[in-house]
Amino acid sequence: MTLSLTGIHHLTAITADAPGNVKFYTDVLGLRLVKKTVNQDDTSAYHLFYADGKASPGTDITFFDWPAPRETRGTHSISRTGLRVAGPESLAYWHDRLAKADVTLGEIRELDGRQSLDFEDPEGQRLRLVVDGGAGEANPWDASTVPAEHQIRGLGPITISVPDLARTEPVLTVLMNMRQARTYEAAGATVHVFEMGEGGPAAELHVAVEPHLSPASQGAGGVHHVAFRTPSVEALHEWTERVKSYRVPSSGEVERYYFRSLYFREPNGVLFEIATDGPGFAVDEPMESLGQSLSLPPFLEGRRASIEAKLKPLD
Repeated sequence: MTLSLTGIHHLTAITADAPGNVKFYTDVLGLRLVKKTVNQDDTSAYHLFYADGKASPGTDITFFDWPAPRETRGTHSISRTGLRVAGPESLAYWHDRLAKADVTLGEIRELDGRQSLDFEDPEGQRLRLVVDGGAGEANPWDASTVPAEHQIRGLGPITISVPDLARTEPVLTVLMNMRQARTYEAAGATVHVFEMGEGGPAAELHVAVEPHLSPASQGAGGVHHVAFRTPSVEALHEWTERVKSYRVPSSGEVERYYFRSLYFREPNGVLFEIATDGPGFAVDEPMESLGQSLSLPPFLEGRRASIEAKLKPLD
């Protein structure tokens, strides 16, 4: 049986305004703050996780809180994050809602055969609402500011920008066992669609080939990495051996407590992560009170007082 990724697990971006980030993603986008923790490699920074009502893998967009200048946009980067909604009526709802929020906002249009709506958060994070037809599981959050039928259902597709597809494609198709499905044109670039698992917007990586752009520089409003789903630790062990066998430099397996991860870069420099679906965010606090207090993995718990002293309030 071919080793296969099952879709997008999470996406981690950068904010320089954690309180404003919480306000926008919970109040305006109606997402649930499911984990308030710290960057395990830099405990002076929050790591904030937003997801659906059950904190399901494949629904969380996360942020490192770093005092960074704004991102310089360009290639060699993750350029847009898809957020799935059920139908065209939801896009009309969101166009109205986002216009009132006074954010950079495009118009509803068809892209790659799906209705979509581009917008940016207050720091310039590039987002896209995409109609997924209501396929698959949805777990609305009862306390959301958005009606259940219009809530964001999860992540996908994710778009990356590279100057040269020839270097990236073998990593996606040969190493990562993705399937090249189709191409489309957008903003003067040819975009190549790669599928995982059962396919569909929750399991697609879109690769825009943009050799005319300068390299991006990471910062607030930019994306740090994208993670792909694997169901278990046993499957992650197989991915670790597979990445090693192709002589691709990697982090080795990293225990993140809420999931276990493997990190590596594709040849154009975009950081990829493969992460397990479990054990999930309810491993250290009740599902009903996720995100309400600072959570620390056991290996950081002994430093709680010093960590909390360095963190600024979120409200």
